[in-house]
Amino acid sequence: MKIHFHFPGEQSWHASKEKERRVKMGQTENPVRYSIITDKNPREIVMLRGSGCRYLRCRFCDYHLDSSRNEEENYKINKEALSKVNGIYHSLEVINSGSFLELDEKTMEEIRRVCKEKQISQLRFEVHWMYHKHVQKWKDYFKKQGITLKIKMGVETFDDTFRREVFDKGMEGVMPEEIAGVADEVCLLFGISGQTAESMQKDIETGLKYFERICINIMVENTTPIRPDQEVIRLFVEQIYPKYKENQRVDILLQNTDFGVGGEEKEKEENE
Repeated sequence: MKIHFHFPGEQSWHASKEKERRVKMGQTENPVRYSIITDKNPREIVMLRGSGCRYLRCRFCDYHLDSSRNEEENYKINKEALSKVNGIYHSLEVINSGSFLELDEKTMEEIRRVCKEKQISQLRFEVHWMYHKHVQKWKDYFKKQGITLKIKMGVETFDDTFRREVFDKGMEGVMPEEIAGVADEVCLLFGISGQTAESMQKDIETGLKYFERICINIMVENTTPIRPDQEVIRLFVEQIYPKYKENQRVDILLQNTDFGVGGEEKEKEENE
């Protein structure tokens, strides 16, 4: 199963700036692509490389630079990362710079093969809302393989105006109930000017009401025009974080590499 999407601007300045913008999440010479999460919801995680995010308009994101149109090179990298999966928790999370539907066919088959071989019973993918009509067929496909597919979606906030005017997520008017019909989990993004303790609390509670799990990301410095607001981050750390840090349904990433992938491989080795 393979779906091709083409959007205006794919060959825009994003591509021309690729080399000079290699920073942070996956933008190192040798990024860590495999890790084990032992705390909440224990699982293995791999950061794979796809053809690139087809949406490309999120104003806060430069993670899409971890991509290539060379499918063979992508598959080589992805197979190496997947070779480290051992099935210790029978649960695997797969992330890539964009949506899982932007991974090549050979990589998708390798994911299926590894899940079967290592007795992975729960698989987790990330996807953008623009692919929402294609998710169920993949859930059905993996169900036939004896694998439960969980879908994670970056909504960033449930404030539709903020999501449209600040983040440009491409989800105008989409309600939590609609998202919950597609995604099992959502990602939220905090630490942005205009957010308050009240708005962050509301986003979290909305997420917990409609979804199995939520993942909170704190904005970090990157190459986009969006900058972290230290005052908003302080409010989160002092007023919000203590309320949810022990909640088993809430993952909190104060740094975008806190799951153990995306940083420099040599840095990981030095910290071990």
